[in-house]
Amino acid sequence: MQKRVFIIHGWGGKPNSGWLAWLKKELSSKGFKVYAPEMPEKEYPKIKAWVNHLKKIVGKPDKDTYFVGHSIGCQAIMRYLEKLPSKAKVGGAVFIAGWFTLKGLEPEEIPIIKSWLETPINLKKVRQKARKFIALFSDNDPYVPLKDSKIFKSGLGVKIIIEHNKGHYIENKTKKIPVVLKELIKIAKR
Repeated sequence: MQKRVFIIHGWGGKPNSGWLAWLKKELSSKGFKVYAPEMPEKEYPKIKAWVNHLKKIVGKPDKDTYFVGHSIGCQAIMRYLEKLPSKAKVGGAVFIAGWFTLKGLEPEEIPIIKSWLETPINLKKVRQKARKFIALFSDNDPYVPLKDSKIFKSGLGVKIIIEHNKGHYIENKTKKIPVVLKELIKIAKR
């Protein structure tokens, strides 16, 4: 069975730019079937639309299904996993600049993101849906407080990686994230 990876961009992101395009190319060259879909209404993301879109493009998830999410893409992946049937299980997920709280938002951004911040995620259910989770954070992310890494650690049992001076890993500024490629290949071998 061919291993599949779904790379989910962040709020307003472009699925074929910067590190997302680089990661897709690298994983494809290593035999993965890689999908980097454009998420619906990416400037005004809605939980239901993003989760339903994931459900549609993934089809039947299995142990050879993996996810990489950036920022709100991590939220979408967790919410998708939370809704899977009880027996369904995926291989794993790598979260890049994932969050449960945010800082540094402009006043006009708050209404757009409010439901994502206020709608709880059942992390116990999410944890049961994947064999392995990894979460990557930057020590100078202007939006994601580093304390959110503790929620990922306690709630999902993730392996936490903190990088120095990487900001929010914005696609058009970050061209490669080698640690993501390395960690994803590692969890896919198990």
